[in-house]
Amino acid sequence: MPLKEKIVAEKFIVLGEFEPPKGADFDSFVKDANLVRGRMDALVVPEMANAVLKASSLGGCACLEREGIESVLQVCCRDRNRLALQADILSAAALGVKNIMAVSGVETRFGDHPQARIVNDLDLMELVETLKILQQGKDLAGVELRGTPSFSIGSAIDAGATGNLLDIEMERLEKMMASGVDYVITNPVFDLRRFEQFMKRVDTSKIAVLPTILLLKSAGMARYIDRNMRGISIPQDTILSIQKAPDKVQECTRIAAETLKQIKAMGMAGVLISTVGWESKLPLILDKAQI
Repeated sequence: MPLKEKIVAEKFIVLGEFEPPKGADFDSFVKDANLVRGRMDALVVPEMANAVLKASSLGGCACLEREGIESVLQVCCRDRNRLALQADILSAAALGVKNIMAVSGVETRFGDHPQARIVNDLDLMELVETLKILQQGKDLAGVELRGTPSFSIGSAIDAGATGNLLDIEMERLEKMMASGVDYVITNPVFDLRRFEQFMKRVDTSKIAVLPTILLLKSAGMARYIDRNMRGISIPQDTILSIQKAPDKVQECTRIAAETLKQIKAMGMAGVLISTVGWESKLPLILDKAQI
């Protein structure tokens, strides 16, 4: 059953984030993807996450679809103009990709090519609207397409926003729903009480919300995120449990699995598990979460 149908049927969705390689060797990428074959509903291929050069999302999705694994193409405002974005979207449809996730993209100054020029020809809402137009059979110039693409459309939302910023997020969410977005992915969630307060503002009958479960790698990583990443709060108990654990990897996977189980118990539509290069640990997380 394709992802879109599972969302409509209100099945619990488990997505996995799979970073494409920094290079042309996709062997480990494909190997790790096959480890979770049949256990995850689709694999999201980021488009140069954190503005770090890697192979494209389109290339990663093409590899996964060739393996018979459902993929999610990430299209990013940061790097391409409206011509290139439309070209990638149409190419993805021709390659059998059924899912797209529209994102703004982290600024290049934070990545490994800080001198790269940011494009942002379309902003996030314009990109979402572009997907809607393409699915109606025309391009942004109004020219009819030879073959109309059809996608399950996702995007991103900041679940950690507060005050006026939260109001802005809610307004954007309403626009996304009006433009045909099926689901949104949140930033990483660790403090579930805070996340529950955010969810009180969302009408889950109109859109699926999938919180991100980020696999921590160390207590140092957890402390850095808690102190420096806006909108993400990690409980001190979580950080201390990693610090004291004799086996850090086992503890970090346990935390991810427990978070997954708690989110499922909350009645959420699903999750995205992000392992930041530790894709080989995904089977262990799924085992511990009994999924």
